[in-house]
Amino acid sequence: MIIRINEYSDIPIYMQIRNQIVMGISSGELSAGEQLPTVRALSMEIGINTMTVSKAYQILKSEGYILTDRKNGARVRMEINQSKSLSNENADELRRIISEAKISGIAKEDFNKLIDEMWGK
Repeated sequence: MIIRINEYSDIPIYMQIRNQIVMGISSGELSAGEQLPTVRALSMEIGINTMTVSKAYQILKSEGYILTDRKNGARVRMEINQSKSLSNENADELRRIISEAKISGIAKEDFNKLIDEMWGK
């Protein structure tokens, strides 16, 4: 999986890394048990500070997406807890996206089609 960073984004780099890894897990591009690059390797690959990658990995670990240990590094968890609900933060973000879609004049049916297309990815 290739991580791409947008240096001009308002989203902090560590969250861009976190988000791309979550999307990679969701899409199947990263499979259960798969080894992630070391903090040092990923930081060198994308040209950022190791602490930034470390912070992204710490968040992913605390959210239950990855496991880390000194011997084996970071790996995608074999089983990820399925809470069957969105966090409050994600629900707020979804409300914001829906609000922007409504303001932009996107019909609910078209928005649902977009969701269906993205869900399949």
